[in-house]
Amino acid sequence: MGDSAMWVAALTGGTAVLASWVTNLGNVRAARAQAEASIQAQHRGRVRELRRAAYLDLMQRSHETAELYRNVSDAFHETPDPQQQLARLEELRVELRGAYARLMQSVRVVALEGPATTADAARTVQDAALRANQSLWHITRGDTTARAHFDAAQTAYRQCQARFVERARAATEAS
Repeated sequence: MGDSAMWVAALTGGTAVLASWVTNLGNVRAARAQAEASIQAQHRGRVRELRRAAYLDLMQRSHETAELYRNVSDAFHETPDPQQQLARLEELRVELRGAYARLMQSVRVVALEGPATTADAARTVQDAALRANQSLWHITRGDTTARAHFDAAQTAYRQCQARFVERARAATEAS
């Protein structure tokens, strides 16, 4: 009887060790899975914050450009003297060149951060700004039809701006 008690005790002890090992293995796997999920969640959060910062920067740059376009329109109404008007438009054209460079830089960051639909919308904002700036250049060169082109380009620019904001919002909500 002592012999079978020893076998029962050994078998019970072995079973306990095996059960402990299996439990420990399960706990390690669960901890690893939880750590990986946490890392992925942190990565998604970081990507979302980077995108949000890029989107906000582009919105700020596009707003600055839109303000300069508004100043161009104001120059037509507030400055009746053609020489003074031309001088003011040249000043604004120089300011817009700097604003365009900053806008272009922001568009590149948005294109890098993605997603593709938002990057495409950012590029259309840049393209619309380029068309408006080219129209302004033609105005300063005396092209009589350029003002109508500028007005249309400015309207298109604002529409592209609004489209970008919508795409940025959708991308932020999706991530």
